[in-house]
Amino acid sequence: MKKQWLIILWLSLLFAGIFALFWYNEWMYNLPTPVPANYKAVKAGEYINVPSSLNSNSKPVFLHFFNPDCPCSRFNMPHFKSLVQAYSNKVSFGIVVMNNKNYTAKQIQEKYDLNIPVFFDASLAATCGVYSTPQAAIINVDRKLYYRGNYNRSRYCTDKKSNYAQMALDSLLQNRTTITFNQFAFKAYGCQLPKCTR
Repeated sequence: MKKQWLIILWLSLLFAGIFALFWYNEWMYNLPTPVPANYKAVKAGEYINVPSSLNSNSKPVFLHFFNPDCPCSRFNMPHFKSLVQAYSNKVSFGIVVMNNKNYTAKQIQEKYDLNIPVFFDASLAATCGVYSTPQAAIINVDRKLYYRGNYNRSRYCTDKKSNYAQMALDSLLQNRTTITFNQFAFKAYGCQLPKCTR
């Protein structure tokens, strides 16, 4: 009888620990990413020097700031892939890998089944005003920043009413000069740069 109580107690503690860890992670990733002390905001309309391989045509550019080790980036990847599939004939896409731990462009492309350029230039984050992953930066054909922000208010990108990056793409492709979003589109959530940890 005593052995059964010890097993029940041990299992109860184990489940309580798992629940606490899950709750802590959910809570942490629902908080906005702290703005770095040395952060320099980049406003819409500022010129962005895009990588030369994306600058060879007259399409807008979509930079996906991504960290393979960030849970939020991984949750976001199916949504990003759906954008690439839907808009690749009108927009040039690129992945900017942050917190590179010896990944190669080919590994990223193969792992996520994407045949788009992959960059490891962390300075692009500062150029676009990005300080967390995942984030999107959309640059118009004049190479001016059109949108920098979140993909969606939902961690899993399931809220169609807040598909901010997709709405920004549609707005740009419809030649609208400005877009209006709520605060959740621009407040960063996810993993902090430069180390991309929480």
